[in-house]
Amino acid sequence: MSENKCPKCKTENSFVKMTSVETLDIRNENIRLEIPYIKCDVCEEEFFDLDIDPLDLAYRQYRSKYNMIQPEQIKDLRKKYKLTQKDLSNLLGWGGATISRYENGALQDEAHDKVLHLVMDPKNLKKLVHDNHSAIPLEKQELVLKIITRELLKDSKGISLLNLDVFGAYPTDEYSGLAPLNIKKIVNSILFFCSGSGELKTKLNKLLFYADFLHFKDYEKSITGAQYVHLQFGPVIDNYEFYFASLIHEDKSLLVEEKNCGSYIGENFIANKQPDISQFSTSELRVLSFIKEYFEDFNASKISAKAHKEKAYLETKELDLISYEYASDIELNQN
Repeated sequence: MSENKCPKCKTENSFVKMTSVETLDIRNENIRLEIPYIKCDVCEEEFFDLDIDPLDLAYRQYRSKYNMIQPEQIKDLRKKYKLTQKDLSNLLGWGGATISRYENGALQDEAHDKVLHLVMDPKNLKKLVHDNHSAIPLEKQELVLKIITRELLKDSKGISLLNLDVFGAYPTDEYSGLAPLNIKKIVNSILFFCSGSGELKTKLNKLLFYADFLHFKDYEKSITGAQYVHLQFGPVIDNYEFYFASLIHEDKSLLVEEKNCGSYIGENFIANKQPDISQFSTSELRVLSFIKEYFEDFNASKISAKAHKEKAYLETKELDLISYEYASDIELNQN
């Protein structure tokens, strides 16, 4: 239809903008809609925009009234985290067509809406990926977790503000080494291992793992209270990307340089300030020093190969949390 000429009487510039008021029943509630249309001032013919769906408008108004998730928010969530409709459906344990229906305008039920609100928070989405790691392909899991880490970092205002709310509190149980999460100890353990000429990121993750698990083996308590996760290249501290990025970009206490490792170029982390060793007990310092010295001549490949042979790695699956109970099987000669 021409914007300036009436299709019926062919009169130009004869349109007047009008509004039609309709009421639709949405879940036993009357939703009042104002639907725009145009009317020819000459022949009085009315023309409605065929792209406007009154039911869709009513659903949108209903969602807005009750603070429900809108279709485009679901699409934006998927695009942000590189998830397909099938990926998100599998993670949530919903039917294959459910996400598609909601994105195309179907009105979700209250229970599903509460779940959608929860997964909009990256901390909750991260837990969902961990708890349902068989729902999506391995490569997709790691990609999603990396994006979540960046989102968490974006929401943080620097290392001084790192707190349990960023990571999500968890109990002091076998997965934390019977110790509460202590972010200062994690940060200073990283700085301790990266002092001097620094450490490659791959090796650093293994040093943190061995330090926490050896201390648990000897003293029945981990150093940092951190959880560790089974990833492709070995056990790593949960949220390790966040800690490293925070120390590099926010706190500026870690420098990164590229290091030629033969077949690949690695990231070498160098401490830009001294660790605060007052954060550690005598036994913790003893273990940290032992681990640093024990693995001094190990390159990233050698320490990774050793970590891959530990029961803690062999008896867990990708993205599983690793129980500190496996610490009893770790053998490091301290003589």
